[in-house]
Amino acid sequence: MQFQNLLAVVATLTLLSIEPAKSAPDHPKSAPAQPKPALAQPNQDPLTSFIKVPPGFVVSVYAKGLECPRQMALSPNGTLFVGTKINRNGKVYAITDKNKDGIGDQIVTIADNLKCPNGVAFHNGALYVAEINRILRYDNIESKLSQLSKLDTSTRLAPPTVVNSAFPSEGHHGWKYIRFGPDEKLYVPVGAPCNVCEPEKKIFATIMRMNKDGSNLELFASGIRNTVGFDFHPQTRQLWFTDNGRDMLGDDIPPDELNCATKVGLNFGFPYRYGANLPDPIFGNKVTTNKNFTPPAMLLGPH
Repeated sequence: MQFQNLLAVVATLTLLSIEPAKSAPDHPKSAPAQPKPALAQPNQDPLTSFIKVPPGFVVSVYAKGLECPRQMALSPNGTLFVGTKINRNGKVYAITDKNKDGIGDQIVTIADNLKCPNGVAFHNGALYVAEINRILRYDNIESKLSQLSKLDTSTRLAPPTVVNSAFPSEGHHGWKYIRFGPDEKLYVPVGAPCNVCEPEKKIFATIMRMNKDGSNLELFASGIRNTVGFDFHPQTRQLWFTDNGRDMLGDDIPPDELNCATKVGLNFGFPYRYGANLPDPIFGNKVTTNKNFTPPAMLLGPH
């Protein structure tokens, strides 16, 4: 669903790279033969052979040995930052590819001992990291990677800047995916603290946004149970996001959703409606049928 990022986490401990296939030149230069990069060997690795991609693309292993990698952020310099969904001793990694061969050369642990640092975003040289209840910022992070690679995990960076610590501490759907929007604001979801419920605090089941310094935290959209990825369309600047539907209704319902927020203040139905405006069996009768919920742009399969 992301428009530009072609890197994807598809296994618990492994990052895979999806790129256009590289064809050999018709008249190779007389330079010494170089080993073919992994990107030129499609479907040879058992970790990638089962993945189907469009014609002209290949899949290869980019990095191994990471603990529960989740959201990623790619810097303009090519450093790949990786958050992890680990509740205790959660880590944040940086992976560099200095020779640009499509294979990570070095994995550096930027931080550990964090609480589910799932979300990462890179902006103006700083790495933003989302724990369950707060947003951290590591300034000028790329200039410190060489230093970090020489340290052990007990001597990490100086404490990061706490940008905002006003988020709930509930762990249920508390892990976050974050991204800067075209308005220079940081968008941060707060999942529902339950399978399905009417949360008492209005901050739950929402996507919030705030200034990059953490000020002016405000509601952007509501009625969102648990988004696990979003991005802004490069032309319309509208926010597109997924939403995982509730559990315990069987294997086939409800569908997950792909939604589009065309403006501030839209409500996408949770916990009262799901899918094509279908009422939830428990909470559906608590609102009138003409309640102005925004329907999904596309129905996805149930998770």
